[in-house]
Amino acid sequence: MSERKINPMLKTGLELGPILGFFAAYLWLKDRIFTIGGTEYEGFIVVTAGFIPVFLLAMGLLWWLTGHLSKMQVVTAVLIVVFGGLSVWFNDPRFFKMKPTIIYVLFGGVLVAGLLRGQSWLQYVMEGVMPLTDQGWMILTKRLAAFFFGLAIANELVWRLMSEEAWVYFKTFGLTAAIFLFFMGQGRLFRDHGTQTDDNG
Repeated sequence: MSERKINPMLKTGLELGPILGFFAAYLWLKDRIFTIGGTEYEGFIVVTAGFIPVFLLAMGLLWWLTGHLSKMQVVTAVLIVVFGGLSVWFNDPRFFKMKPTIIYVLFGGVLVAGLLRGQSWLQYVMEGVMPLTDQGWMILTKRLAAFFFGLAIANELVWRLMSEEAWVYFKTFGLTAAIFLFFMGQGRLFRDHGTQTDDNG
């Protein structure tokens, strides 16, 4: 079933709203300690516990409105539930901080697996989004795989070597900006390997 079109602002709000909400809630509660059931929880853990259902609700609404979720969104949702849940269950923020690393290693590894088979699985995932030649897809896949591994390394360095607040800023804005800049930097590739499609039907 094809994806139903909705207001782009609403779609962006559902995709980014939970992340921005996490950021705002963290800044508000980061210095507070909550005692629940006789156990003390830092603000980060409480915010993480709230983020999971909010994110799932947003993805559920997105699926209900469009009839579609990308494979990346589904995998991300599963990992958020698993690693966010582990952080809350064990009262240990490290699990949630490792989540972006796992996501990017997984995505990069999947792309490399396809490349080893002589295929661009990115082309399969993003079919119809960008009109590129087969060679263009292979080049973009190689670059994106390397980029994902780079993001995984960056996430590990930030959460292990810097403060928790620095990691939250990095997770909220740094990773998003990096992905945006990566695709902005592929302009020449899109120009040299783009294809014109005349699909009016």
